[in-house]
Amino acid sequence: MKNMGEPPHRPEPPDIPEAVAAPKSTRSIQLVWLIPLVAVLVGGWLAVKAIIDRGPVITISFETAEGLEAGKTKIKFKDVDVGLVSSVVLSKDAKEVIVTADLVKGTEHFLSDDTRFWVVRPRISGGDVSGLGTLLSGAYIGVDIGKSGKPMRHFTGLKAAPIFSSDTPGREFVLRGSDLGSLNPGTPVYFRHIQVGQIASYALDQDGRSVTLKLFVSAPYDRYVTPNTRFWHASGIDVTLDSSGIKVDTQSLVAIVSGGLAFETPAESAALPPAAAGTEFRLFTHRAEAMRNPDPVVVKSVMVFRESVRGLAPGAPIDFRGIVVGEVTAIKIDLDDATHQVTIPVDVDFYPMRLRSRAVKAEQRAALSEDARREFMNLMAARGLRAQLRTGNLLTGQLYIALDFFPNAPKVKPASSNDEVQLHTVPSSVQELQDTVASIAKKIQDLQLAEIGADLRQTLQSATKLIQHFDTDLTPEARAALADARKALAATERELRPESPLQQDARAAMREIARAAEAFRVLADYLERHPEALLSGKKEDAK
Repeated sequence: MKNMGEPPHRPEPPDIPEAVAAPKSTRSIQLVWLIPLVAVLVGGWLAVKAIIDRGPVITISFETAEGLEAGKTKIKFKDVDVGLVSSVVLSKDAKEVIVTADLVKGTEHFLSDDTRFWVVRPRISGGDVSGLGTLLSGAYIGVDIGKSGKPMRHFTGLKAAPIFSSDTPGREFVLRGSDLGSLNPGTPVYFRHIQVGQIASYALDQDGRSVTLKLFVSAPYDRYVTPNTRFWHASGIDVTLDSSGIKVDTQSLVAIVSGGLAFETPAESAALPPAAAGTEFRLFTHRAEAMRNPDPVVVKSVMVFRESVRGLAPGAPIDFRGIVVGEVTAIKIDLDDATHQVTIPVDVDFYPMRLRSRAVKAEQRAALSEDARREFMNLMAARGLRAQLRTGNLLTGQLYIALDFFPNAPKVKPASSNDEVQLHTVPSSVQELQDTVASIAKKIQDLQLAEIGADLRQTLQSATKLIQHFDTDLTPEARAALADARKALAATERELRPESPLQQDARAAMREIARAAEAFRVLADYLERHPEALLSGKKEDAK
């Protein structure tokens, strides 16, 4: 039994090995730091790669930011994404919108000073519909690569999409005309009823008297445009009435609705190489005017009329026995301060070489001097060449100027080198008829019928006295005859009295002749103003 006073027995501790100090490690970076280091290296590499792979940054100015949104609006070339809009801000003067865009790497060669940018939206022009895909995907910025090679980073956006891209084969030409008509950018251009191009742009000239258009003709049709090619408005329908019937000419339904242009080279023109790009042509109003044969000699002349020119308009032909030898260019009015007479000067383009022999060559015609032309005109005037107004259409009352030889026309003084070239005129046939009727009426009115009757009465009274004298001296046999003569003279005297029926009937007849002459004058004046009345009759006056 253990003693309660003794301390408890402690077991001996086990053997514990001594701690041995480990040698100091030579590694400076622990494994735990390897992951952040790799992350930093990867991030740096990505940043450097992003910088290396980053494309050029450009700015484009537009009038409006409609449809543009930063971070969403793309820049496309041939439907391939080549950039993205990064910001859209107003300019400092708040007049335009500045769009900043980031382009992909490798587009540096796109950015020359003739590169074009525009916003692609749904568009209908000249019968052509484009940009319908943007109704779902939204607007984007289109680009057309320039070819100048001059670097550029700031561009001005186009208001509308260009009609053709810079890499489209073909050539651009310039047209100059007096009126735009119904033409617009995108309006089709036709050659033999085939659409071969479009109108690119138009602008009003600085003088405000004409317009200049640029059109593009696609290859291979551009080779049919030569220096002798004629362009004209193909809008609407051209109706021609001639001896063969009615001819209707039109290009297409699109041309009728929205307008169009057409061109053709006259068959008689010399074979020439294709016209160079940028060649300027005249724009004619219709095909007939465009295909008219050009004249190497055009004499600016004037015709002075002293009668009404109602129905005569610029463009009216000058006809010589069925051949057009000129046209009217302007109609004016002139008041002579010395005589106070009103005249109508009509400016014309006269083609005198159309009156010459066909044996004269074209180069000889063009080589005629101004003096030779004036001498030719004087020779024609000396032979009686005159101009006369004539009715060309009874329905519309249109007039034209006819040239013909009038041998009995008054002689005219030859024009000198300082005088204006003038084609002398004669009154129209209607005017001559009106003047003749007026002259006859005036002569009838000038007859002194009362004085003639008084003289005749005096003669009869003298004869009566003579008969009375013979009555006292002649034999009784002669008295009977004289009595009968006296009765006849008395009857004649009664008939010649102012109150006699014969005198009254004569005066009434003279008055009827005067009224007929006046009515004929009114009829001639009405027919001159309304020649269509010969066919349709006189219209009733509105009540």
